[in-house]
Formats: sequence, C-alpha cells, structure tokens
Amino acid sequence: MDGGFSLFGGVHARTRTPFEGAFGVSPLPARPLDRGMGEAVGRRTVFRPGDHEDFGHVADRVARGNTALLPGVEAQEAAQLRNAIATGALLTSGRHLQHGDAAQAGRNMEMFTNCATAICSFAKFYLLLNGSGVGRAYDDELCVVDWGQAPDLYFVLSPTHPDYPHDRAGLLRFGLDMQIVPWGTAIEAFDAGMEAQVRAFLAASVLPDVPASGMADRADTVVHMIADSREGWGKAVEVIEAMAFRGSADRALVLDLSDIRCAGSPIAGMQGRPASGPISLLRGLLNIRAHVIAPARDTGMPLWEQALRVDHYLSVEVQVGGARRAARMATKSWRDAEVLRFIRAKEEGGLWTANHSVMVDAEFWGFVNDPTATGPLAEHARTVFAEATRCAWINGEPGFINGDRLEDSRTGSARLKKIHEDGRDFRSGRYQATEAATLLADLAGRAAHARFPVTTNPCGEITLHVTGGYCVIGDFAPLLACPVPPEDVKPGRMAHDIAQVWDARVRDSVRLGVRFLLRANRMDALYGEEVRRTNRIGIGPTGLHEWAWVRFGLDFHDLLDEERAAPFWSAVRELSTIAKDEANAYARETGTARPVTVTTVKPAGTTSKLFGLTEGAHLPARRQYLRWVQFKGVQRADGTWEAGTDPLLPAYGRKGYPVRSLRSFPGMSIVGFPTVPLIQRLGMGERVVTAPEATPEEQYRWLELLEKYWIGATQGNQVSYTLKIYTDRHDLEGFRAMVAAHQPHVRCCAVLPSRPDSGLGYEYLPEEEVSAGKFAAIAATIHDEDVQEVVDWAHLQCASGVCPI
Repeated sequence: MDGGFSLFGGVHARTRTPFEGAFGVSPLPARPLDRGMGEAVGRRTVFRPGDHEDFGHVADRVARGNTALLPGVEAQEAAQLRNAIATGALLTSGRHLQHGDAAQAGRNMEMFTNCATAICSFAKFYLLLNGSGVGRAYDDELCVVDWGQAPDLYFVLSPTHPDYPHDRAGLLRFGLDMQIVPWGTAIEAFDAGMEAQVRAFLAASVLPDVPASGMADRADTVVHMIADSREGWGKAVEVIEAMAFRGSADRALVLDLSDIRCAGSPIAGMQGRPASGPISLLRGLLNIRAHVIAPARDTGMPLWEQALRVDHYLSVEVQVGGARRAARMATKSWRDAEVLRFIRAKEEGGLWTANHSVMVDAEFWGFVNDPTATGPLAEHARTVFAEATRCAWINGEPGFINGDRLEDSRTGSARLKKIHEDGRDFRSGRYQATEAATLLADLAGRAAHARFPVTTNPCGEITLHVTGGYCVIGDFAPLLACPVPPEDVKPGRMAHDIAQVWDARVRDSVRLGVRFLLRANRMDALYGEEVRRTNRIGIGPTGLHEWAWVRFGLDFHDLLDEERAAPFWSAVRELSTIAKDEANAYARETGTARPVTVTTVKPAGTTSKLFGLTEGAHLPARRQYLRWVQFKGVQRADGTWEAGTDPLLPAYGRKGYPVRSLRSFPGMSIVGFPTVPLIQRLGMGERVVTAPEATPEEQYRWLELLEKYWIGATQGNQVSYTLKIYTDRHDLEGFRAMVAAHQPHVRCCAVLPSRPDSGLGYEYLPEEEVSAGKFAAIAATIHDEDVQEVVDWAHLQCASGVCPI
C-alpha cells in the first residue's frame, strides 16, 4: 500500500525532459461527464455537433488548436496533452473547451481568456462582448473622461430593418424592450394608450435615416455607421468616449444601427446562439444619454460615477443577450474622498452588474485595528470600514482587496509598464483603438504613479494591471488523474503501482498545463504589449477536497492541521514548485518573458461542474440542491416560447426540469438542475464538511494555507474564494470583528453574509438548497433517465453511511 506522495519521480535526474510519460501517447478513453448537471453544462458550453457529446473529441480539437500556436511542438507532447484533457486531469478552462480547435491560431486571444481588466468603457464593452469578465478600477486618479462633454447623440434605424417596429406586435416588443410598458404585458392588454406612448418614444428616439437628423450637413457633425460585429459595437462606444475626452459637447454624433443583424440571428462565434439585434445596443446608448450624459451636464456627476454607470448600462446589454455572462469587478481606493458613495452604490440599487470591492492596504488595516491611531486619514479608514461592513452585511458588497499584497504591486513590476502614445496598448488584428489613442496614453501615464496600479478580475484570482491585462488560466483536477475510478479506491490506501501512476499524472498535468497556457499567450491580442511584458498565466487545482480524501484519506478538518496533513501540503507545495519551474524553463526555451505570475486558484465553475467536483478551493455548498442556470427566452402564458429562445430551454421544460422566467433579467429564464456532488459519492459519509458547516475561522485558515503552499511567496496570484457568514450565528459586530481580524492576512476573499434568499435582494441565487423531501419530489417529475440516475439521492447517501430516511 502507498499513502505517500512522490512528486519528482526521477524526472530531474535526466537532462531537461519535461514529462514523465504517465499519460502515454496512445489515445486514452475519455472520462464521461457527470450525469445531469455535468452533461447539461457540456451541451450548453462545450460540445459542438462534431463532438458527438464525446469529451475525447473535445480533447482532440483543443489539443490540436493549442499545440498549433507554437511551431515545433512534438507529437508526443500533443498526444499526452490530449490524454490529460480527455481524462479530466487537465481541464484547462471553459473558454478553451468551447473555442479550441485547429483554427485557433487565426483567432483573437480574447475568445480564450477568461477575464481581463480595462481602463476605458469602450475597451471594457468590447471585452465583455468577447465573453471576458472585466475588472476596472474607478479610483479618482484613473477616471478622466467627462461624459457631460460627449457630443449630442442621434440614432438611426432604417424602417426596412426587420427589427424596426411597425405593427402592434412589433411595437409591443419594442415597448417591452425599452421598458415603456410593464414587463409581461400581453398583446391583448396592449391598449391604444400604450401604443401611442410607444410610438411617441420611437419617434423621439429613433430616426429613419441620417438626413432626418438635420445634422448631416453641419461641419461639426460626425456620422458613424455601426458595423455588424463585436468590433463594430465596441468602435461605436470608442467614438463617443474619445469625443467626450476631447470635449465635444458642442458637436453632434449620428450613430446608424441599420447594418446590425436582426435579433435572433445566429452568432457564428458563439455556437449559433441568437444575436441581440440593434434594439439592445440602442437601449444601452439611450440609457447612457439619458442617465449619464444629461445629468452630468445639468447637475454634475463625479467622473468615476459616470464611468461606473456607463459601464453598467453597456454591461446590461451584453448580459441580457444570453450568450455572454458580462461579469464585472468594480474597485475603488479607500483613500478616495467619495469612496463612501461607491460603497453605498449597490445598497441604493440599480448598479447590479458588477461586484464591488474597496482596495485597501496595510495602512488601512492598521488604522482599523488600532483605535488609538488619530488624524483625518485614520478616522476616514474607520468610517470606510464601518460603512463597507454595514453594506456588506446587507447584500455582501463591497468586499476588501489587499492591493499592496497583490504580486505586481508588492514587487513593483506594475510600475515598469511603458507608456505608448500610438494606441498599441489596445490593438490587435481584429480591433485597433484609432480614436482613443490619446486617452489611453493619458491613462497609462496616470496609472504609472497610481496608489494601486493593479486590480483583479471579477472573481479575484488574478492580479492585472489597471490599464489592461488578461486572465490566461486553467484548472488541473488531481482526483481525475487517478488511473482507476476514484470510487473504487480505499481512501488514503492504494496499491503502490496505482499510486505511482496517479502521482506522475498529477505532476504531468501541471507541466502540460503551464505549457498550454504559455502557448495561448502567443495569440493575437488587444493587450499584446502587456502579454509580452508579463507573460502572465494562472494554473490552479480544482476538486481539492475529493483529491485530499481519496489520495490521502483526509477530510477538511484534517487539512487544517498542518502536521496531520503534512503529506497533502507537501504535495501541494511541490506541485507549486513544478508549475513555476516548468513555466520559467519553457519561457526561456521559447524566448518569452519570465511569467510574472504562475499559480492561482480560480472558481472553476464550468470545468468542475462537468465532472461534479467541488469548485476550486471551495467546500461543497450543500449535500443536495438545485443549480440554476440562465438561458435566453421566456415562455408565454399560452405555453409557447418567445422568438429567439435558446432551443435548450423548451427542451429542458419538456423533460420536467423546473423553469422560471426572470423579472430582473427581462427575456431570460432559469432552469433548475437537481445536483448531488461527487464528493457525496466517495464514501465520506459524515466526514463531508459543507460550507455552512465550516466556521469562518476555519475557512480563513484554509485560505492562508493555500496561499502559503500553492500560491507561494513569488510568482503567485490569488485564491478566488467566497466565504459565507451566516447571520443566524453572527451579528454585525461579530462580522466586523471577524473581517478585521482575518481579512488583512489573505490577499483577497469575498465575504458574503447569508440569509434566506429573499433577504439578499436577489431574484435568485445560482444554488438553491432544498430539503431532502423536496429534492426527491423535483427529481421524480424529471423525465430524463440520465438525471434520474444521478439524483437518486437517497441511494447515494445511504451508500455513504448517511441515510436520511
């Protein structure tokens, strides 16, 4: 039997041979996706028709596309990479699984990056349209555009466009889209008064052609035809933002949306999902005109708030399109005079498209934790902490990010970024910042001297320069490197030969993973200059709790005891060393920069769901629950579906899955997937620890250990982690004491007070805990044999020693 973990296996005794060959070069069978939720995620975000719902075919195309990015990748490496992906040992990321194929070298990098940062609204919008989550710093010193100086905006949509409303049905749809009539209004209830109101709004907001604006012949008028592409939409916002920066309030800009394809048309780059059409973009721009430009001119609005609101209105249109998530992070320095207004923004409602966090540092925590400190800055820090925690106690935001502990800020490398005057900071083969080059240069100069020159992506796991950078990240799943079904392994005790192969596969997964990510950095990228400067990547584990149990026989409480869990933590530290050594060596061999960062732990939502794993560093949320997933489309009262509905939505409805339409996301519905996580099926019984059962102190300790052993002292990013504080166990003062004591000692951690879902102010949460009885009742209504097999929760729990009946 073998319960130890040997990481190097003699590979370093030879001359620079990167792999141990544990995956072999002959194609290995693909691991089947987890029944139910895993298969649903695969169908929605990974599989193409040519994959035939076979993860091995996904691995074939992803490995082929990635290895083609660098000439000379040996066939043996390509074969091992394919096997690592096919078995689930190297999950890469959802973006790579979705888009990876032989044509990858000719595509833009943004399609393969999970997240990014941006310092302008047009850049943020374009990145969101490419599917990236985007972080942005709204520090006073980094916001310079006065949108009150934007030109007068006019909008054109040809009456010949298919989306131009003519009949009553079209006018009703337009009225619903513009929120002129109450959401859910049926054609029968759409009376003459409502119709007149919609027609008046249409006439006031939309011109039939450019001459109708009356501005076409004026010398100070700019006419811009918006191209039917992501680039076209991004360029339209760039034109507005650049003109605002130059001070163009005395000019006119006519934006023609007539070339944009109609709503419901397939988007080739998004697996044929339906396009939003021109009305969506029109709505976003009208909101900016009405709710940012006009008040900025009339009564004034802080520049940071203008930027925040512009980004929100644009993000709404990306999110409700249904094909892209539009995740955002909004951060602001604790030193800013108006940070309290930023802190209250979520509480006051309206700005729901971003996660808000306050950037803090050791000085801030020193003031918070030392009541004897005096002076205006000390008082300001304590006021910021009190207000931030008060708001967070209500809805979980804002959080705190320790900006001075982030890698590039800590080492000073962020301040080494050069300032370019020609727009190359946001330039690729597909998009060139032609209008905003001066704006980008101005902001780059400000960032070089900013208090916080870096921020994070929306999930907090990657350090990125405030002017722009990418999350080039991937997951490896050490549990899934096991050469036999993990369910067949006696936890912590296995045959020596199985242990050897398993451990070697884990090591090679990490090596293959960092090389995979470094090759991705060679793609054509908007932030190409920053990619070449930093060569930043982030590789991290997922399914950690399952691996700890099956390979080492350790549960969560065991892992908090460094002595008892020494084999596990030694393995984690050695894998971190392997990741950094391999990244540095491969960078040297390929003539690229030493990666600024290598290790991370990302949320791993898509990749983990495919195989039922706990996600990233997180504990299992619940023993059984409904996982709610958004789809575009709404079911009418008569049972039919709105035009443009994602075809998966009615299919799930017919099978009996719970489906709900959303009020806060018009035109969207959610599907509930009964879920029993894999960790419940590994024989842990009562040793399973869920997130609600672990104390906050225990979870902070877990994060500190992950930062110590995996992130490491150098070349590390962060651990993305959401820690829930249950309000029936802690009051506000207890919450404040906990955050003040523990948050200074980790790089970042989202702390979310949890109470009944309705009390959080959200229409729904991604995971809804249900009782055992309700879970069984829901499962019984689903007519899907594959799902019935996985949600037989009573059988699964009884088999693991915890029978609820």
